[in-house]
Amino acid sequence: MSLAMGTFALGISEFLMMGILGKIAGDLHVSISDAGHLISAYATGVCFGAPALLFCRRMALKRLMLYLAAIIAIGNLLAFLAPNYWSLFGARFVSGLPHGAYFGVGAIVARRLSSPGHEVSAVSFMIGGMTVATLVGVPLGTLITNTLTWRLAFLLVSLAGVVTFFAIRRLVPDVGKLKDMGFKGQFRFLKTLPPWLIFGGVIFGQIGFYCWYSYIDPQLTEVAGFSVASLSWLMVLAGLGMFLGNTIVGAISSRFKPSALAAMVELIGIPVLVLFFFFSHYQVAAVILMMLGTAILFGSGSPLQSSIVGYSKGGEMLGAASIQIAYNAGNAVAAWLGGAVINAEYGYGSASVVGLPLIAIGATMLYYLYFHYEKNPRLRAI
Repeated sequence: MSLAMGTFALGISEFLMMGILGKIAGDLHVSISDAGHLISAYATGVCFGAPALLFCRRMALKRLMLYLAAIIAIGNLLAFLAPNYWSLFGARFVSGLPHGAYFGVGAIVARRLSSPGHEVSAVSFMIGGMTVATLVGVPLGTLITNTLTWRLAFLLVSLAGVVTFFAIRRLVPDVGKLKDMGFKGQFRFLKTLPPWLIFGGVIFGQIGFYCWYSYIDPQLTEVAGFSVASLSWLMVLAGLGMFLGNTIVGAISSRFKPSALAAMVELIGIPVLVLFFFFSHYQVAAVILMMLGTAILFGSGSPLQSSIVGYSKGGEMLGAASIQIAYNAGNAVAAWLGGAVINAEYGYGSASVVGLPLIAIGATMLYYLYFHYEKNPRLRAI
């Protein structure tokens, strides 16, 4: 539960921006696409922060998680205090620094605390904090933004980071350190193909889905015709979709190989986004398809987050953090790509379909991992 509290804070920090882009853009006098760069700033922070784990390999895992929880609190406090666009941009970068590292170290701790055969379920429970954030925290932050100010929403995240710090300090047992394989030894797993297939499946799939979800605010308001005030309860439904997607996949994870399960989930997303493109101007259809889309968005997360730890022997911390780099590199590119098609005047709806070929590429890479490394290991030719 303490680990999930941290992902709860990170979930609000990451996903809150999607529902309040319009408010921030108006308050800071920038365009929607410029406000979208605040999503990229967070994702870039993740990509810079996760590799720092290379220098923390000798630190006790619990102590490292305490440091990461502190940075969550500090980064969002800076966002609360930011006086202008560029200071908020910098605060978002700082807020992203602990994200990948927290998920990476948290996945290792969760696996160590789980019983054999239930590693994916344990990681799914940790990630569940993020889905609760989208179900409760993000809508609350959106409501606070629409009724008061977006600054108080970031203060809420900062307080969640403080609670996480003390919860980990008091409730998480000492699980020791990772075996130190030396600086170079942490990279040895990257000489094999499976980690790269996982990273590819993540980054291509993430770009495809986040082109759509990064601009869900204007798609719901400008295309579907919902009022800005409606975004609070719409984000509740989006969060419910994420919660259900993560929960269902976690419940059935023991029946499937992780790569096959993640690939199947990604492929299901393609027709969902196509339908969203054609029917998003109907409000009921837009809501149903949004919930399906967010369920799929989170459905592939826990199998791959758990799987990468198994494929990165000797570099578990780097592997678990690197997958978060892949996720957020995908987010950063997606925010740019979605903004580019919108700026090119293809309409807000175009963001839901521009990334579909990339989803197909990501799913193909995961199916290759399944058939050549998991279903029948004798087929390993690389």
